[in-house]
Amino acid sequence: MSTEPHESGSYSSRGSGIRRESSFTGSNGPARAHSVSGFMTAAAAASAALFFVLWWMLQGEENPWIPAGLAASVVMLVAASAWLAVVRRSRVRHVRDHSSGEWRGRSMHRPSGSGIPSTGRHSAALRALHKQSLAADAKETPLQAHRELYDLCSDYLSGAEQALLSPSLPTETRLALRAGQERVRILQRHHLLTWARGSARSLTHEAQRRVRLYEKVETANRALECIDTALRVYPDEEELKISARAVRDFITSSRVAHWVELAERAAFKGYYRRAIDRYRDALFYLTRDGPDQDREAGAEQITREIELLRARLATQRAPIDSSKAPK
Repeated sequence: MSTEPHESGSYSSRGSGIRRESSFTGSNGPARAHSVSGFMTAAAAASAALFFVLWWMLQGEENPWIPAGLAASVVMLVAASAWLAVVRRSRVRHVRDHSSGEWRGRSMHRPSGSGIPSTGRHSAALRALHKQSLAADAKETPLQAHRELYDLCSDYLSGAEQALLSPSLPTETRLALRAGQERVRILQRHHLLTWARGSARSLTHEAQRRVRLYEKVETANRALECIDTALRVYPDEEELKISARAVRDFITSSRVAHWVELAERAAFKGYYRRAIDRYRDALFYLTRDGPDQDREAGAEQITREIELLRARLATQRAPIDSSKAPK
């Protein structure tokens, strides 16, 4: 039996996506050209103004037009470099969005409850989901594609559940829908876990490459959000729990390392009281989440450093107190 008539109602039109893309590109062309000319005109005006100002200020010098011209040239070079960087970033974003949109253009349109009751449409939608699932697993598709497949599976299950509520539904179709739901639930779980694991791993690696503490914590928290999203659906998934603990340990270790480094710098400069405060901050983050064998060892080491700094501080105060004592 041919499935083309039924699949036409379940898939988005590739041609319409192409028309939308071309209209979008065409509408942005004049605006982009206008912004280029406006930006470069403003840069040229600023460069010319700087040239004449510097020339007027350096009239007492020999050949004042040379430093003025160099300064104006630097302004133009900086402006051109900034515009090239913006254009390059915009082009990369456009290519990424185009690739993601092209994948979505091939994906199945979200099925509605009214389109599933017939066995033919049910089979066509189920085959389409399986085909997209195999395509997503076989090649390096964006992780967002797995999330979109999870959403498509959710829509399929919702539409099938609505169809099953119909009392006039034939027994054959009802049994086919029940079997299809079980198969789609397996796909749904697979793609949500794949998206959560991949996104969390990618964001954690990105957080490890960050230099500033707040950037590390912010990126790691985004990884935690992906894991928590999957845990809300599958709370008994042990692998997700282990990943969440690993990300939280990374956040804690990053904070502790940050405050310990500040404490060591302060101690090296002789600011013992400040170093003690920094070590206390590190101790707070280390012990905040409850007892742990590895963390207890780190807490003991930080406590020893605090005691050593207190001893140094007391030794430093002793000569001062003796000099103030009455003779």
